[in-house]
Amino acid sequence: MLLRHGETEWSRSHRHTGGTDLPLTPAGEAAASALRSRLAGWSPSAVVVSPLLRARRTAELAGLTDPILDDRLAEWDYGEFEGRTTADVNAERAAAGQQPWVLWRDGAPGGESPDRVGARVDALLADVGELRRDGDVALVAHAHILRVLAARWLGQPVSFGASLVLDVARVSVLGHEHDWPAVLSWNADGVAPSA
Repeated sequence: MLLRHGETEWSRSHRHTGGTDLPLTPAGEAAASALRSRLAGWSPSAVVVSPLLRARRTAELAGLTDPILDDRLAEWDYGEFEGRTTADVNAERAAAGQQPWVLWRDGAPGGESPDRVGARVDALLADVGELRRDGDVALVAHAHILRVLAARWLGQPVSFGASLVLDVARVSVLGHEHDWPAVLSWNADGVAPSA
């Protein structure tokens, strides 16, 4: 199960938030708390969480206990574009006669490339595979890294994540259909996993 953190000031204004450690807004705390009742009765064997405050607090409010903090779940490093919106970056690039910036293709100057993020996620998925032997695993993190994780789960390139919209405080479930990696649920408002 993938769980995106609740709203922050920057997620509300669509600013790229990589390593900047922002707290949840009151609305983000309320949405994360609402997930507790929706996930009631589901007990993952492991909870793996990004070390950033917004993810840790979301896991706590959702009732996911005993988290394993893993740096590989930290959000994409946006480098020079940290704290900026895509619209602002592309307006600046257009004024300079440059092509529009596409994170999924270009990566982030001074930050991470798609290949680097993909390698980070692939290593994490290998370890999650070991954890899954004991039961379901919850992963609590951020929009872009979870979208990359789903793409790589499906055996797709990192850029496939561009097609997977993921709102704040939403739950997605990855699993298998006839032993084939599949998305069982995506961007749901908190439905307990069934696989």
